[in-house]
Amino acid sequence: MSYLDKRLTERQNDPEFKKAWKENELEYQIARNVIRKRKERGLTQAQLAKLIQTKQSAISRIENGYSNVTIGTLEKVAEALETDVYRLMGAKRDSAQEESSTAL
Repeated sequence: MSYLDKRLTERQNDPEFKKAWKENELEYQIARNVIRKRKERGLTQAQLAKLIQTKQSAISRIENGYSNVTIGTLEKVAEALETDVYRLMGAKRDSAQEESSTAL
């Protein structure tokens, strides 16, 4: 279990934290998945930024949950990380979604 996961488990006992987490869970999920996928690919924030033609600080804001990332930016990040937006959001794609994306 990562340090972050351990801290999240501990903090879930705090009602205020739990409420705030629930309200922002999707943003946190995206941030965690971007970090995980970037590290799996062996990329730095600067390298990922270069791939999607943005600044390293923009990647940092996404990974820290300080940015309301647009779908367009999320699509660029997903493509650079060789994944898709659904997986960055922590969602599993069903067969209809798979067929629809391959038909395009």
